[in-house]
Amino acid sequence: MRILLVDHHADFAREVKEALLNCGFAVDVTRTVDEAAAALDCANYHMVLLESDLPDGDGLDWLKQLRREGRSMPAVMMSSLNDLRRRIAIFNAGADDFLPKPVSIDELIARMRAILRRSTQMTTPVVTFGNLHFDPIARQVSVGGRILRIARREVCILEHLLNRAGRTVPRASLEDSLYAFDDEVSTNALEVGIYRLRTHLSQAGATLRIRTARGVGYTLELIGAASAA
Repeated sequence: MRILLVDHHADFAREVKEALLNCGFAVDVTRTVDEAAAALDCANYHMVLLESDLPDGDGLDWLKQLRREGRSMPAVMMSSLNDLRRRIAIFNAGADDFLPKPVSIDELIARMRAILRRSTQMTTPVVTFGNLHFDPIARQVSVGGRILRIARREVCILEHLLNRAGRTVPRASLEDSLYAFDDEVSTNALEVGIYRLRTHLSQAGATLRIRTARGVGYTLELIGAASAA
């Protein structure tokens, strides 16, 4: 899942980003309303974490604009202003939750997961394919009931392939979905991730495999179905 964090406090933004990365999210950090708007034009986000007081405007006004435009992704507003009138205005603007600053990172992540579970976009919380189960909120992968320890980028690859199971996912689409704007990505990063994911699945006895469509991309398919084809 890809998160847009809009906050001009560098230390706080760095701390939040690191915590979210450790939980398996991809995170883009922007400092202003203009930067955030540009990011939304370039990528799809599952959630926006938004500071109220930004250098070039009020995050509250920008959130109202997003809702007027029909952008329905969940949004969590954060602000040092915590009076009742302000909180009511934040929820009326379309925020799904509000946290006063200073923010507890652990609480922020817990609230994010709760919102994502309730989201109408997440109609099937756990995805099952063969003997593999994937919880997109907890970012947890299991095969035959045994939880696998998989790095964040490999989980992202698996999620993207699961969303299009049985179909070939273009390489460019995979790369776009995996990395935040400021991630350092080597030329063979995707191949390394695919190799490691294949190893995890094979060692765990998964009844699915990742097939390479040379020059195009990758397909996640059931081993039995692949044999019968």
